[in-house]
Amino acid sequence: MHFLDQAKIYLKSGSGGPGAVSFRREKYVEYGGPDGGNGGKGGDIVFEAVAGLNTLIDFRYAQHFKAQRGAHGMGKDRTGAGAPDLVIPVPVGTQVLSEDKEVVLADFTEVGQRLVFLEGGMGGRGNASYKTSTNRAPRQHQQGIPGQEMWVWLRLKLLADVGLLGLPNAGKSTFINQVSNAQAKVGDYAFTTLVPKLGVVRHRGREFVLADIPGLIEGAAEGAGIGDRFLGHIERCRVLIHLIDIAGADPVEAMQIVEGELEAYGAGLANKPRLVALNKLDLADAELGDGFAQELSAAGATEVFRISGATGAGVEALLDAVLAYLPDRTATETKGSEVEAVDEAAPPAWSPF
Repeated sequence: MHFLDQAKIYLKSGSGGPGAVSFRREKYVEYGGPDGGNGGKGGDIVFEAVAGLNTLIDFRYAQHFKAQRGAHGMGKDRTGAGAPDLVIPVPVGTQVLSEDKEVVLADFTEVGQRLVFLEGGMGGRGNASYKTSTNRAPRQHQQGIPGQEMWVWLRLKLLADVGLLGLPNAGKSTFINQVSNAQAKVGDYAFTTLVPKLGVVRHRGREFVLADIPGLIEGAAEGAGIGDRFLGHIERCRVLIHLIDIAGADPVEAMQIVEGELEAYGAGLANKPRLVALNKLDLADAELGDGFAQELSAAGATEVFRISGATGAGVEALLDAVLAYLPDRTATETKGSEVEAVDEAAPPAWSPF
């Protein structure tokens, strides 16, 4: 399954059906009269957040959504049938934005959330409704009210409790594979992760959703590398895990680069609690790890965890610290939902702890 987190679509609700012009003519009935019925209501455009979707890829192949118009009125005062609503399923976490992307028109954060986004037009009046004491045989009728139409942007922000970030090749994919069954791609080169990944972590009888996003580099806010577009997927996280490669050139500089990109992005990411973790402990000795941990603490890190995503060393203490930032029951535990890897199906997650 391909991942897509932005899509532009066209919406148009159904127009109302026209009213009828009709007169009653029956044998042996002395007095006739107008009996044209009203038109039916046009269909609404409805968005609904559904479970089981985690990408907007369907909107790459279908960008135009038009609801049906209402049926026309008929004689014998019969009202035309109303058109069915056009329900558009979207993943949980989807936002509907105006065409200029400046205004958030809707935000779907729960499964089953529905919103009538564009209302269908009302049906037109038939000639029976124009009958008065002085206008006994009206021949006018009303056309249905046109439906509403607009272009909108859909933007997906994955719902996760914990976000995972760092420079490219910091070991994020290895870490999420260690604590969950996300089955993320692992490689000894930069930008192994090209799209966000989700995994369910089970630790000490608790569950939470962990989101891994592509690595950031200096200048990501200006579009360098993959850019900072995917940072939107961790805006809703309660806590962030910042992985730093202990075998990298300068762990302090690596931390400061990511901190600077979070500040440049905005949206409150720089104010979220962050847990700094020196990763790849298996590639360095304890003395080097202690030295780097002291440098990171001096540079502003509240607490530094020394872990190895490959062997699992130190990961348990890090997950214990994560639980301290989560509520007694996360959204995953409350709803009993199952989150899979974003771009490929995965069996239920597991944890070695």
